[in-house]
Parts: sequence; structure tokens; C-alpha cells
Amino acid sequence: MLKTFSHNSVVRRIGAAALTLLGVAIFVFIMLRAIPGNQITAGLGTEAAALTPAQKLALEQYYGLDQPLVVQFFSWLGNLFTGNLGFSARAQQSVLDLTVASLPVTFELAIFSIVLALLIGIPLGMLSASKPDSPRDALGQIVGLAGLSIPAFLLATALLSVLASSLGFNPNGQAFASLFGDPLLNLQQMLLPSLVLGFGIAAPIMRTTRTAVLEVRSNDFIRTARAKGVPPRRLQLKHVLGNALVPIVTMTGLQFGYLLGGAVVVEQIFSLPGIGRQVLLGIQQKEYALVQSTVLVIALTFVIVNLLTDLTYRLIDPRVRAS
Repeated sequence: MLKTFSHNSVVRRIGAAALTLLGVAIFVFIMLRAIPGNQITAGLGTEAAALTPAQKLALEQYYGLDQPLVVQFFSWLGNLFTGNLGFSARAQQSVLDLTVASLPVTFELAIFSIVLALLIGIPLGMLSASKPDSPRDALGQIVGLAGLSIPAFLLATALLSVLASSLGFNPNGQAFASLFGDPLLNLQQMLLPSLVLGFGIAAPIMRTTRTAVLEVRSNDFIRTARAKGVPPRRLQLKHVLGNALVPIVTMTGLQFGYLLGGAVVVEQIFSLPGIGRQVLLGIQQKEYALVQSTVLVIALTFVIVNLLTDLTYRLIDPRVRAS
């Protein structure tokens, strides 16, 4: 029975993921074509008005714009199953090659940002929960509110301007260095964008940690452990934090998924060739295949992150395994 239930659960998750990706594909396809202009006008600008009907038709046939929208959609969708994500006329490269080059940059940025957010958010949340309605709790709430309120582009611009003008620290002014090509320069280039994104993500993690810790501390088993003389540090780390991890993991997974596509502004400001910046450039140039395929890759990655988050629940909480 357990094996049947697990099998059915996996099938349902795969089916839901497939429907989600299909919905994303349809939505992005429609929204892109709702934006005025196309690849021809984006590439030629005002010169597109001087095209003869024959020239315009030839360009439409080249880009596949002469076909009905339904045919365009299923043609693109069919190519995806063969590994053909399209071609970027701007970069003169396949979308697959561009994605393979840009996705690791965004992954690295997301991982560094999440690590910084956890290092800030969890201790701050536990500190706030240790004495509710105290000055330390108020301080934590203020930091959390600041993280939620300050726009990432404003914090990024301020940091970059101050450090570049005052200390001459602007590693992002150089060409991007990969982690394996030049580790030192790469870490320097990732420092500021990771701080900006990590500070913003630390706020919801801090608030989630505070709420979860307060809820766990009100349980009877915590009072029993305290009465038995369990050392405070062990009580906080093993009993309180250990039982408050599920909502924290949930929030962390959601924020990590958000970073895969939501870091576009920070990537643009700090000149990081990530997946978000790739989408932005594709929208500016009206490169339909580039934007559609890249957004679908982001959605697929987000689905995988959610599945991994669910698996993490089973590792950290026996109650989830039992259910």
C-alpha cells in the first residue's frame, strides 16, 4: 500500500509539474506577442518602415512570423522535445548554448545569496523570538522591515556607488570571471550582488524563523526538556530550531526559486551574465524563442527546487515521512 501511495504521489507531482510548465509556456507565448513590435522592428528600428512588402515578407518567413500563432507555438514546443531551444540572432548562438553559459552564474548567485540570508535571518529570528516584545525583538523586526521595504535596485546602486567612489572597490567593472577561471575575482564580483539579494531574502526568513520558534517554544515537550535541565544552547539548537525547520525550509525553497528568475535587476546593475539578464536582453530585442525557452527553463528549475524541498521535509521531519 505504501509503495502504491508513493508511486501515485510521484505520478501526481509529475503531472502537476507538466501542466504548470505547459501553462507557463502558453502564458509567455501570448504575453510576448501582446507587446508591440517584433524581431524585425527591434533589429531595424525606424528603418523597418522603409522595407518593401517583399523584403518584409522575406524577413517574416526567416523569423517564422508569417505562420499562424498556433503553428508558431506548436513548432516551438515540438523543437523543445528535440533539444532545440531556438537561435539568438543578436548573439549568433543557440539558446541552449546561451542558457548553459548563463544558468550557472545565476545558480552561483542564488546559492551565495541564500547562504548569506540564512546566516542573517535564522540567528536574527531566534534572537527576536528569545524575548518577544523586547528591544532585541524590536531591533529584529526593524531589520526585517528594512529588508522587505528597501528595493533591491536602490540598495544595489547605493552600495556600488559608495564603495566605488570611496574605496575604489568595483570588481564588477571588469569582465565577468568564472568561478573556475579566476576564483578570487569571481568571489569579489559575487560579493555585492549576493549581499543585496541576501539582505532582502533574510527578512522573510527571519520573520518565518521567529514565528516558527515561538510556536515550537509553546509546546509541552520544550517545557519538559527545560524542566529536565537540558542546557540552553542544546535546547535552542536541537529541540527548538530542529522542530522549527519545516517552515524555514519552505521559505528558503521559495526564495531560492524566486532568485532564479527574479535577480534580473541585480544582474543588470552588476553586469552579471545570468539567466535573468538573458531574458531581459531577449525581451528588448523581441527574440521570442530566446525568452520563451529561457523562461521555461527557469520554470522547470523552480519545479525541481520545489520537489527537492519536499524531499528535504522527509529528511528533517519524521511526521512528514509517516504521513
